[in-house]
Amino acid sequence: MNGHAIVVSAFIIAWLSASLRLAGPVLLAALGETFAERSGILNVGIEGTILLGALVSFLSSYRTGMIWTSLLVATLAGVTVNFFLAWMYVSVRASQVITGLVFNVFALGLATTVYRLVLGGSAAPESIAVFQPLRVPMIGRIPFLGPVIFGQTAPFYLTLLLAMVAQFVLYRTYFGLALRATGENPAAADAAGISVHRMRYLGTLLSGAGAGMAGGYLVLAQVGLFRETIVAGQGFIALAIVIFGRWHPLKATVAALVFGACDALQLSLQIFGNKVPPQFLLALPYIVTILAISGFFGKAVPPAALMKPYVKG
Repeated sequence: MNGHAIVVSAFIIAWLSASLRLAGPVLLAALGETFAERSGILNVGIEGTILLGALVSFLSSYRTGMIWTSLLVATLAGVTVNFFLAWMYVSVRASQVITGLVFNVFALGLATTVYRLVLGGSAAPESIAVFQPLRVPMIGRIPFLGPVIFGQTAPFYLTLLLAMVAQFVLYRTYFGLALRATGENPAAADAAGISVHRMRYLGTLLSGAGAGMAGGYLVLAQVGLFRETIVAGQGFIALAIVIFGRWHPLKATVAALVFGACDALQLSLQIFGNKVPPQFLLALPYIVTILAISGFFGKAVPPAALMKPYVKG
């Protein structure tokens, strides 16, 4: 293998490996959001939920050094704050878009305040306990595939498992059937004995769990620190992934990998040098997001009752 081939191979391996790593948080958020939207709720507040999950996981790891506990705490934090969102969406029947956007602003202010109060005037710690890549013996040495697929962190494999679980729950269980019926025809679901409000509450809480865990993933398996700008629109990208994936967990997984590849491309090109303007590369994931929600990749038909409050007749 000549020098050029070695460089190309190293570039592809680095790019694909980063693609999988970066796809994890947005996929988690998208999986949770799929449950919310299947129930008829557009939870725009996942952007703020990811941020709060990131903050909680950072502080937990900083104080305890227990990474799995920190990931769990981030998930529970996401569920907790989404109780409020579920109440606003379902019981109060407030505008889902406006409520979610206001919550995102509130979450930013809350995260900033709590972070500064906890750490005081001291500088942020240079490192916290984080997940390390798993090195699978023998399998991890397989040329090309080994370092790409079998060199990721534990949360990545957990995310893939959760995608399969989400697929099974949505399409092979009574709960999934009831949830989808609620999002398609809430009046018929109510007539069949399904509690529309309960299903929509549960859908929103599952969305919060996914977004909270995504924040924990972002801190504990990728960045290793907390900043107010750490989320950088990944909640909105997750919303686009749900559309791109046609409200289907496995298709959302493929869509998340596409977005991860776009995000990783600019990192890999910076490492190996390129003549493409860096501003374009940084904007690439968001350009794909706009194309996904605009119908460029084909018309997407959302659940019929999405964003439609239900009042029992």
